[in-house]
Amino acid sequence: MSACISPSDALLAERLIRLTEAGLPLVADPWGWLAEQLDLSPNAVLALLRRLQDAGAIRRIAAVPNHYRLGYRHNGMTVWDVDDERIDRLGPQVGALAFVSHCYRRPRRRGWRYNLFAMVHGRSAEEIDKYREHIRTLLGRATLADDMLVSTRILKKTGLRLPSRR
Repeated sequence: MSACISPSDALLAERLIRLTEAGLPLVADPWGWLAEQLDLSPNAVLALLRRLQDAGAIRRIAAVPNHYRLGYRHNGMTVWDVDDERIDRLGPQVGALAFVSHCYRRPRRRGWRYNLFAMVHGRSAEEIDKYREHIRTLLGRATLADDMLVSTRILKKTGLRLPSRR
């Protein structure tokens, strides 16, 4: 745990993570369920989550749908070599597209020229190709090169897992 949170928060955070390793429980009131398990009020659970987020121990709490079960079986990580002078303006625009699940900037590496990554999901290969073309149009002349890395299988679909205590 981060040194920025109190020792009591660290202990509660570990218990919270162990309770949610497989995701939030599918109950009407997941915060109430967590509160009961942690012997806290629902407001105290939410306050703990806020403190953990403020300390940088967690980034966000979000639903992670299984897009394969929703019929989105074609996935591609589009990668872009975008002009450095324009990426700070264009990157957020790409990330805001409804068909982009996540988008981020990365430094270029030797032998790897791409600095903008945007994951797209679709129901067909043709659909994700259209999405890539849409991004290409949005980026316009700021795009120096692009490619798409296509998913062939799911390697991980879980959140944080803590090692078991011995």
